Amino acid sequence: MDTTHRYTTDEDEGTRLDLFVSQRADLSRTQAATLITAGKVFVNDAHQKASYRMEPGDTVTVTITPVHERSVEGEDIPLDVVFEDEDLLVVDKRSGMVVHPAPGNWTGTLVNALKGRGQGLADGAGEERAGLVHRLDKDTSGLLVVAKSERAHRVLSKAIADRKISRRYAAMCWGHLDGDTITVDKPIARDPNDRTKMAVGEAGRTARTDFVRLARFESCDLLRAHLHSGRTHQIRVHLSAIGHPVVGDDTYGGGGARRMVALPSKRHFLHAAWLVFRHPVSGDTLDFRSPLPADLRASLATIAQMPELIAHPDPLEYLGFYRVDG
Repeated sequence: MDTTHRYTTDEDEGTRLDLFVSQRADLSRTQAATLITAGKVFVNDAHQKASYRMEPGDTVTVTITPVHERSVEGEDIPLDVVFEDEDLLVVDKRSGMVVHPAPGNWTGTLVNALKGRGQGLADGAGEERAGLVHRLDKDTSGLLVVAKSERAHRVLSKAIADRKISRRYAAMCWGHLDGDTITVDKPIARDPNDRTKMAVGEAGRTARTDFVRLARFESCDLLRAHLHSGRTHQIRVHLSAIGHPVVGDDTYGGGGARRMVALPSKRHFLHAAWLVFRHPVSGDTLDFRSPLPADLRASLATIAQMPELIAHPDPLEYLGFYRVDG
């Protein structure tokens, strides 16, 4: 079955249509151009050439026909659901779980687990991404909001685009930042040499991350990272770009020395610890906090060597992670 995706421009003014579709739909430039030529892409309900330059407020509709159609089956996989009502749920995702099915990962994903619970999910993003409003990398743990109703999906997706959902992450980076606060404002695009990776590049989409140093240890800094955009691998790419990759990040230069920081294999020190947004129906402010999981807490204990820190029920709270004035 064809899947239809709708994207609204925000800071994409002047971007070519084929590049816009490639970035938003996670396709190669050639695949995007093929869809445009085949009449599968509309801009404001009209066909445009691949060379069309995006204008503010443009709505792009992309219809994708899968090469091999396959349904997403529900699976009985335990989930840590921290909040749920008729419109949405918030999941505390474990590290190692892929968020949605894709080639190589058709089972065992968060979407499979959600479908296995037997409840309805918004399908505006297609069956393979049912209910998803945003994503977390496979080896990143933490809080993720899922839409159950179409209204919730529509409102929350717009809130993400308008930067009205606050997402803050705990990240351990190698080395020491030049100051206690730093903003990295560098565009991110697919790495032209490796399609599985992202990279800072002038042709990329605008991306900004604010970093606050919570603690300075001998070889690492513990940071709070605040996303102002939601590009793929954004925090990892930005920290790598300034020479301080995420501890344990094999993809972007932070791998190795795992024994020194007590990190298990295929785990990086990145956790979506704080999520704040308005309920899409009631308008109430929802505030969710996720303490460091056991593996990252053990790593912090090894790195910090501070008994008073590790003894605290939530080391992030002890270090001021949840203070909004920082």
